[in-house]
Amino acid sequence: MARYQIILAYDGTLFLGSQRQAASRTVQGELEKALHKLGWDGQTVYLAGRTDTGTHASGQVAAFDLDWGHGLADLHKALNTYLPHDMAVREVEVAADAFHPRFDASSRRYRYRLFCSGVRDPLRERYAWRVWPAVTDLAPLASIWPGRHDFAAFGTPPRKEGNTVRTVLSAEWRNVRDEWTFDIQADAFLYRMVRRLVYVQVAAGQGRLPAETLVRALEQTPGSVRETRNEGRGRIPASLAPASGLTLVEVRYDR
Repeated sequence: MARYQIILAYDGTLFLGSQRQAASRTVQGELEKALHKLGWDGQTVYLAGRTDTGTHASGQVAAFDLDWGHGLADLHKALNTYLPHDMAVREVEVAADAFHPRFDASSRRYRYRLFCSGVRDPLRERYAWRVWPAVTDLAPLASIWPGRHDFAAFGTPPRKEGNTVRTVLSAEWRNVRDEWTFDIQADAFLYRMVRRLVYVQVAAGQGRLPAETLVRALEQTPGSVRETRNEGRGRIPASLAPASGLTLVEVRYDR
């Protein structure tokens, strides 16, 4: 019996999120089905983070205990044989017995993709948000986020009354032709934080929201957050960028 760590990639379009749910297709549920075919008798697979319905991953980390009498290459091949077409194991390794992909993580990195077009593009919209009117330069807005801030105006803690302070290690917008990509790395994220950050930056890039409003929202106390979520110019919208543009790219560990 050993604890194994794997890196998962998946197209989240047809999943109702990553966490197991009764009678719903989820990433955790499909991984556990594949493991059962390999003789796994555990109760749960551990994931590094929860992804929303429709959100993708190229670097989700999972861990499980398995009595496996063959090599890592054989386990890698066997898992991909039994996983559905929209999931794949990228890497497999033996982990420490106490390793937990969520609690041991030092940071996570997400990537959001969007493109500016007045006409729908079915091939791109599965993995990116089509934005119109077009945005102006988003690059300067990325400098707002790095540092340790209270992000209560931009997300919800995993537990009620939980801490909303997070440390963003890096944030960057990149632009190629009509496409924009937002990369952000932090020690942890609030629920739906990245999708709200993208939405408000797009609103600023379209001239619908002053960039100064985003800065002020980071300076607010948690008790004033309710007001910032009301719609209207000068306040933080409660809307979210679509899940289809978001990908969990990497989970890092200090070891």
